[in-house]
Amino acid sequence: MDSAAVKKQSQRIRLGMVGGGSDAFIGGVHRIAARMDDRFELVAGALSSTPEKSRKSGEELGLSRIYDDYTKMAQREVRRKDGIEAVSIVTPNHVHYLAAREFLKRGIHVICDKPLTSTLADAKKLVKAAETSEALFILTHNYTAYPMVRQAREMISSGDIGSVRVVQVEYPQDWLSIEQDFKQANWRTDPERSGAGGCTGDIGTHAYNLACFVSGLTVNSLAADIQAFVPGRQVDDNAHVMLRFNGGARGMLWSSQVAVGNENALRIRVYGDKGGLEWAQEDPNYLWFTPFGEPKRLITRNGAGAGNAAARLSRVPPGHPEGYLEGFANIYTEAAEAIIAARTGTAVSSEVMYPTVHDGLKGVEFVAACVKSSARDAAWVKLEL
Repeated sequence: MDSAAVKKQSQRIRLGMVGGGSDAFIGGVHRIAARMDDRFELVAGALSSTPEKSRKSGEELGLSRIYDDYTKMAQREVRRKDGIEAVSIVTPNHVHYLAAREFLKRGIHVICDKPLTSTLADAKKLVKAAETSEALFILTHNYTAYPMVRQAREMISSGDIGSVRVVQVEYPQDWLSIEQDFKQANWRTDPERSGAGGCTGDIGTHAYNLACFVSGLTVNSLAADIQAFVPGRQVDDNAHVMLRFNGGARGMLWSSQVAVGNENALRIRVYGDKGGLEWAQEDPNYLWFTPFGEPKRLITRNGAGAGNAAARLSRVPPGHPEGYLEGFANIYTEAAEAIIAARTGTAVSSEVMYPTVHDGLKGVEFVAACVKSSARDAAWVKLEL
C-alpha cells in the first residue's frame, strides 16, 4: 500500500453500528451511504437485539469486533486506541434514546435514523444528552441532502419566489394498505416500538422536516385528522394536517401508507408572492420554477441555472441520475466534514449542514401534536418549540 493510500485509510472515520443486521433494509442503506465517498470505515457493531443474530450479521459483513449489545460496545470501544469515533443507530424507534445516550456520554459521535425517538419525553432527554456531550449528533433526514432540495432552499432564501405564502407537502405510500406480517411492518405498526404515531412518525416526520427545511419557516400550530384504516391497526396509517407557520404562511401535509399506487411519492410545492417551486422525490434531479406571469422553467441537477448549494452535493454530470442512495450519502459526507473538524480542532465550513437533535425533537413534537389534535376532533394545537 502506497503512502497516499495509507494516509487515506487513516483519515477514514472509524464507524460502529447499532441495529441494521442482515435482514434490515435501512442498515444496508446506511452502510452504502457511509462508504460512498470513502469517508467512513465500519469496524464494529451490535447489529441485533439477539446476540446470535448480531454475531451472524457481523460475520457476514466481515467485522472483527461484534458485540452482543450496544452498552458493551460503547464501554469497550471507548477504551480502545482504535475504537470507533462515530456510531450509526438504525434500530426501531424505541431504542434510539437509550442507545444514543450510551455513546454520547462517552464522547462518541452519533448518526441516528429518524424519527429521533418513540416518545416526546425520550426526545427531550436525548436533546439534553446531546447538549451536554462533546460529541456531535446527526439525524438522517436524508431528503434534506438531495441537491435539488438544497437548490430550492437556496432560491427561497434568496427571495426568488418572494415572500412564502403556501407550503404543500405530501408523502404517500401503499405498502401497509393491508395487514402485513414481516419485521419491517411489525415494529412500525406496534406503538410500543414505533411510538404513538404510525405513518406520521415513519414518513410524516420526513414531510414535515422537508417543509420546514426548504421554506426556512417554523410551524407554530397544526390541526390534524389522523386515521388507522386497516382493521385492528393500533397506530395511524393516514394523516391530513393543516399547518400555520410563523410569519403568516399556511401549509398542508398529507402522509399515508394506504394510498394504493404510490411507492415513495414525497413531493413539495412552495408558493410565494413572486413565484413557485415544485420538487418530487421520485424525479429528484428536476426542480420546476415558475416566476409569476412567466413560463414554467426546468432546473436540472448540475445543469444550467443550478447554483452552488446543489453543485457541492452532486457527483456526476447532468443527465446521469442521482437519487436516494446519493442523497443519503450526502448526509454522511456532511457529517464526516463536521466530525473531521472536531477531530482536528478546526472550524467546519459554513456550507456544511445536516439535521440535528433539535430538528429531531421538532419531528417528535409534530407527531405528538398530530395525535393530540386528532383526539380533539382536529382542533388546532400549538407546538411547544
